[in-house]
Amino acid sequence: MPAGRAREPPATGRSGTGRRRALVAGAARHYCAHVIYRLLKYVVLGPWLRLFFRPRIEGMENIPESGAAIVAGNHLSFSDHFVMPAVLPRRITFLAKAEYFTGPGLKGRLTAAFFRSVGQIPVDRSGGKASQSAITAGLGVLARGELLGIYPEGTRSHDGRLYRGRTGVAVMALRANVPVIPCAMVGTFELQPPGRVLPRLGRVTIRFGRPLDFSRFAGMDEDRTVLRSVTDQVMYEVMRLSGQEYVDRYAGEVKAEAKAEAKAEAQANAPSGVTARLRRRS
Repeated sequence: MPAGRAREPPATGRSGTGRRRALVAGAARHYCAHVIYRLLKYVVLGPWLRLFFRPRIEGMENIPESGAAIVAGNHLSFSDHFVMPAVLPRRITFLAKAEYFTGPGLKGRLTAAFFRSVGQIPVDRSGGKASQSAITAGLGVLARGELLGIYPEGTRSHDGRLYRGRTGVAVMALRANVPVIPCAMVGTFELQPPGRVLPRLGRVTIRFGRPLDFSRFAGMDEDRTVLRSVTDQVMYEVMRLSGQEYVDRYAGEVKAEAKAEAKAEAQANAPSGVTARLRRRS
């Protein structure tokens, strides 16, 4: 099967009538999301994003004009979700963490409404069956011949460094037989680091590398050694494009350690009464 033509996901086994209804409902949701996506991109958000961030684009010729492909990039800022889609001539569907769809307060509701309206896919990052569900959803996007966006690190970098990639990107690339296009966001961390609600004004650079062809590994999507090798090659290209320092550990683990160390330091420096309350809460 040629690259760019994704294999269809397996049938669900439901009845003919139920399957037809599900297909019609899915097509309707997909069409509505497509309309809203274009409205946001070209009328509501896109012009403002291009004005505020003044994105400099490098390697746009590496994005195929048609056909399925995975765009795998670094993840430095909440702004990444908006800036890259605003400059791509094609629609791209991202696998987005489930917390974006369940956040509290007004900001949480607005964020959830945005991600749902443009057809982005919530991903439960707890692992196991949840990871398989994310892969199935991503394969569905590729089966439609569309672009799928993914952040292999699995979370935003808390310190601007590039961390080890999860192998889900390799699984999808091999199962769907599609190319992977490495992408580097440069400057978004400085404009909107984690914890900052509104971004600063400034210019960002978006670099797209040459498509990576892994068709030589066809049929090896359950070989852990192959999956790690493919993922590492993707992350190496992202590192080369972004110029980031690479850390061969998962970002989630390092973030958890940093949080625990900060909490321990706060307890050690707190007055005795405050320390007791902190320990009871933990």
